[in-house]
Amino acid sequence: MYHAMKQKEKLIILAGPTAVGKTALSIALAKELKGEILSADSMQIYQYMDIGSAKITEKEMDGVPHHLIDVLKPWQEFNVYSFQRMAKEAMNGIYERGRIPIVVGGTGFYIQALLYDIDFSSQETGGKLRAQLEEEAREKGCEYLYGKLCRVDPESAAAIHPHNQKRVIRALEYYEQNGETISMHNKREREKEAAYDSRYFVLNDTRERLYEGIERRVDAMMAEGLLDEVKSLREMGCERRMVSMQGLGYKELLSYLDGEITLREAVDAIKQNTRHFAKRQLTWFRRERDVIWVNKNEFHYNKEEILHYLSEQCRAKKSVPQ
Repeated sequence: MYHAMKQKEKLIILAGPTAVGKTALSIALAKELKGEILSADSMQIYQYMDIGSAKITEKEMDGVPHHLIDVLKPWQEFNVYSFQRMAKEAMNGIYERGRIPIVVGGTGFYIQALLYDIDFSSQETGGKLRAQLEEEAREKGCEYLYGKLCRVDPESAAAIHPHNQKRVIRALEYYEQNGETISMHNKREREKEAAYDSRYFVLNDTRERLYEGIERRVDAMMAEGLLDEVKSLREMGCERRMVSMQGLGYKELLSYLDGEITLREAVDAIKQNTRHFAKRQLTWFRRERDVIWVNKNEFHYNKEEILHYLSEQCRAKKSVPQ
């Protein structure tokens, strides 16, 4: 007996580097297409971390429902597995309401994990090996482990920050236990067919304008009280070893508060690290399949034209209810 294949659910993705202008465009797109926004941002998930994460305000939301924002405390664990699980739950509700999810953010690995429904079950190990690697990190520093990762899995090392101890350990652990690199596993998973009927947009700008936007954003964050936000988090007991406190803006200002650098040096470091981060984001998105690049300069920075183009692309593929 013939069984018809289950039709894939619709999904729209609006990605891009930090400070490129995704937030404002996503609101306009959600209104145009009757969508709800699902944040693919590894920092906006945390409460009390508003300024440094450039978190959207209720006023900016303008009535558009948002998901995966202000969900966890800064000391709670959050990673790609948590994101994938929470995002699927949120999307089920969006589909039930007859609306379309619009995934918005710059964390490319999170988006990839959702779009291709990557299987992480073989990566959840723990036990003696993890404890051993954690002990090595305590004794010799995370840089030592990162050096090991560079030797056995340079591809993963290129995508992981040298101080992101949890991800470094996870990649080494996977290699030791499975005899292959985690990057090879993830590559196989990426080659799977997408789990959704999607439109994947990457909003971009010229490097000069992108860097100018980063400069302005960091200055605005400092003026809005980012330093006081970091002080408040520290008073709550948040420490730099926490994943949340590794975020841009937070780790640099913690170094200032610990007397390691001056405030001027901290602000300059935030700007430089954010520029490097934007560069890494763009490198990631260029590797992805079936991406539609939306270069703002090609639309002469006309927001209505960009919105019209995105809407037409979605309707052409019937990625939205007609």
